[in-house]
Amino acid sequence: MLAWRGLVGSTTSLLAVLDNELQTEHGLSLGDYEVLVHLSEAPDRAIRMSELANRLHLSPSGITRRIDGLVKSGLVERRPCPSDRRGSNAVLTPLGLKTLTTSAPTHVRGVREHFVDRLSPEQLAQLASALSAIDVDEDLAAGGCDGAESDQ
Repeated sequence: MLAWRGLVGSTTSLLAVLDNELQTEHGLSLGDYEVLVHLSEAPDRAIRMSELANRLHLSPSGITRRIDGLVKSGLVERRPCPSDRRGSNAVLTPLGLKTLTTSAPTHVRGVREHFVDRLSPEQLAQLASALSAIDVDEDLAAGGCDGAESDQ
């Protein structure tokens, strides 16, 4: 249990520090930053809302709230899914891409300063190896509380 508590404590603290740095320097939460990263890497910078929720382990209502805030800020647009009118896509706007480009160095610097640079290359390799051995069932990790599908 010592390893588990160490992982949870370190991860929680590290994520809080990275979130604080992004909030302070760019007015952007780590959760919002993560959405922008996923959208920037997607074809046409667009992802179906249900898929984005799965990737981020959020419930349908959780992804809706997250995207609503980004839409309000002008960083993301919500568009109808061209292949299925029941669904919606989240689409990165030019302002969203600019915000991501501006905030990425802060995030990368924080990851390096608070994580990478505190471990030796051997420790990083061991950690990567240990974590890769953990195979989590993605269905069990999906967001939501009732397993119902929704495409807000």
